[in-house]
Amino acid sequence: MTPDRPGEGLRWTEESSEERASDEGNARLKARRARASGASTSVIVAVAADVGSTFTKVAAVDLATGALVGTAEHPTTVDTDVLHGLDAAIADLGLTPSRVDVCSSAGGGLRLAVVGNEELVTVAAGQRVALSAGARVVHATAGRLDRTAIGALAAQRPDVILLVGGTDGGDEEVLRHNAATLAKSKALRTPIVVAGNADVRADALAQLGPRAVGAENVLPRIGELNPEPARAVIRDVFLRHVIGGKHLSRGRRFVSLVRGPTPDIVLTAVTRLATVVGGDVLVVDVGGATTDVYSAIEPPDGSPRSDDVSGTAWHGRTVEGDLGVRASAPGIVDAARRERLLAEAEIGPLLAAAERRAAEPTMTAVDEDDREVDVRLAELAATVAVRRHARGRDLRRVRLVVGSGGVLRHLPGAGNRVLRAVLTDHAGGWAPPESARIVVDASYVLAPAGLLAGPYPAVAVKLLTALAGNAYSF
Repeated sequence: MTPDRPGEGLRWTEESSEERASDEGNARLKARRARASGASTSVIVAVAADVGSTFTKVAAVDLATGALVGTAEHPTTVDTDVLHGLDAAIADLGLTPSRVDVCSSAGGGLRLAVVGNEELVTVAAGQRVALSAGARVVHATAGRLDRTAIGALAAQRPDVILLVGGTDGGDEEVLRHNAATLAKSKALRTPIVVAGNADVRADALAQLGPRAVGAENVLPRIGELNPEPARAVIRDVFLRHVIGGKHLSRGRRFVSLVRGPTPDIVLTAVTRLATVVGGDVLVVDVGGATTDVYSAIEPPDGSPRSDDVSGTAWHGRTVEGDLGVRASAPGIVDAARRERLLAEAEIGPLLAAAERRAAEPTMTAVDEDDREVDVRLAELAATVAVRRHARGRDLRRVRLVVGSGGVLRHLPGAGNRVLRAVLTDHAGGWAPPESARIVVDASYVLAPAGLLAGPYPAVAVKLLTALAGNAYSF
């Protein structure tokens, strides 16, 4: 399904089977509808693009008014050059942009490993900061590194290592040892972000040399997470050292357009959205491989410290790698079964359908039965993912819940059904929002808003205000 006018509410029009024939056709269809809506081709337009592993999605935004004037998408051309898909999607808009800004999760996104002192304290804090920075945490290790630990770390091929350990003024020994061990390792020449005990930072950086960069401690005091400095440094390392090494494109043009990993950019938008609505926000993004949950909430007492020794990411993201409606679909059934969300008679047929999707991740739901399975899987994935995200977070004061992902955007009624399932989950061991409105990001504006939040903050606010304006009570 596609909106009648991008960014103008949740009014839907039925597509014919011919319109659903190909993704490239859908891209051109959306662009034609954008132009038919009266959008001028003479306005000063920025294009904000999300180059994902499967699809490249672009949005054209009028920089004078903040209006969304067109959207398009094209299969991501990872096998050749991602610029081919990006340029094709922009061409389908029928507009000449004054600037192009890109976020990317193609090529596996940002692979990050965390090295820290204690598994439940500094390592846990490092993982939370890594997720808020848009990284995929591929390895985490606690304690003093030895040859075996270095081998296990190298085997995961991280793009970046986040080296943490000790509160400020606390334990120094493990962080010093790990910095020295990493400096001597010939198996790991990976960029390193040092964000542990402030008293050790300078010595660790001197040992590690030019591949290392420092940031404020992610856990300066027990229970107080400090994500933003390390998040900014990780983003900078991603741009300077990682995205070019993914070999996604020849030359430097693509690298020059990328502003950060997609999840990091989306979290920026979620944080701004909380300001727009004047309260806490929850975003549930159900994808083919993962389900990501973002929240921007204010601490109940105004203090950044929490009862959790590793701190709470008040503006944060969690990623559930076993909950995706295609590649990870069997994981949804398994998790839902363990969470007692499925009747016994439903498990077998749903698992068979999930396994078919995992075997064919690019499959498209072509009939009512397939569409029903997709919605059911999305419903279960969102419910389990939010249960996990809510651990250690009080979401009762959330004022706006946003749904995202292809199933929610394209299947009639899916977004409403999935978000209702989340908000009526009273048996999940968490307290759902008490008075929240819901909306589906049907025009996919969160990533564009995050990309434009830096250079054009007022434009980002207008995009997010339009999204929030479509919200309704359920």
